[in-house]
Amino acid sequence: MSGQQLTREIGKSGVSASAVGLGTWAIGGWMWGGTDEMESIAAIQASLEAGVTLIDTAPAYGLGRSEEIVGKALAGRRDKAVIATKCGLVWHTRKGRHFFDQDGKPVHRYLGRDAIVHEVEESLKRLRTDTIDLYITHWQDPTTPIEETMRALEDLKTAGKIRAIGASNVSRDDLDAYIAAGGLDAIQERFSMIDREIEVDLLPLTKANGIATLSYSSLALGLLSGTIGPDRVFSGGDQRKDNARFSVANRQKAAALAHAIRPVAENHGASIAQTVIAWTLGQPGVTFALCGARNPAQALDNARAGTIRLDPTDLAAIDAAIAAELTDMDR
Repeated sequence: MSGQQLTREIGKSGVSASAVGLGTWAIGGWMWGGTDEMESIAAIQASLEAGVTLIDTAPAYGLGRSEEIVGKALAGRRDKAVIATKCGLVWHTRKGRHFFDQDGKPVHRYLGRDAIVHEVEESLKRLRTDTIDLYITHWQDPTTPIEETMRALEDLKTAGKIRAIGASNVSRDDLDAYIAAGGLDAIQERFSMIDREIEVDLLPLTKANGIATLSYSSLALGLLSGTIGPDRVFSGGDQRKDNARFSVANRQKAAALAHAIRPVAENHGASIAQTVIAWTLGQPGVTFALCGARNPAQALDNARAGTIRLDPTDLAAIDAAIAAELTDMDR
């Protein structure tokens, strides 16, 4: 059956958002072969019109480019959106640990108070807003105690600059430290049918502590979308071009999965991708699923997933297909 957009709470923050969120990594262009600003703006606005309120971005997505586009798209529409953005990947300082270079600039993992205070102001300007609904530490910084990071984030919350606190790409030890420091509302982690490690090490803790979980790469960079066949050729700056996960053998297995779950999809009038996203939201402890889109058609396709309600029989059928087709997939 289908219905209205599913909405859920972001931990204990009092902030609620659509369970399907729009991820804007690709909109930043970097590692995705560039970006079309007008198409990206249209994608964000189409998401809002379809009831998708959660918009996830980060400064590192194109060195501010994604945030700038989100800010433009939300002009006059800010009240319709729940903005999640991040901190901790910095290029204004060399403190912390070097992580990668982007457009000739060294990007470091750094979550010291000085950087967080600087970053939040830059993000607020790019996003054209006074408040960030969910502020997430993007990657963890081993040079800064989590207690210091959390104190800075709590101070931003008290000042009204952010409404909820999240952490991304955490280890079990990191999550323990965040919980001990208090005030964590959400984590954001990679999770999909072929990336399920958090079911063992993180989700038991988040469920026990009332912490929301946002999944990213729910479609495994498109591998599970049902649209990338064995003959697909990746070119230019597309990060999937040299990614072993997109081997012909893996794409054949993904195609077999799509074939196996097609009856469930057809029963709901849904695409394979929509069914995979709905399955993701049906997993215990997974609160939100972030899905990338670069044009209105993709955005509307993702939004439809938030209206699908899979029942236990559907979920069991999909689980059986996963076990049959994806268990030995190359990583």
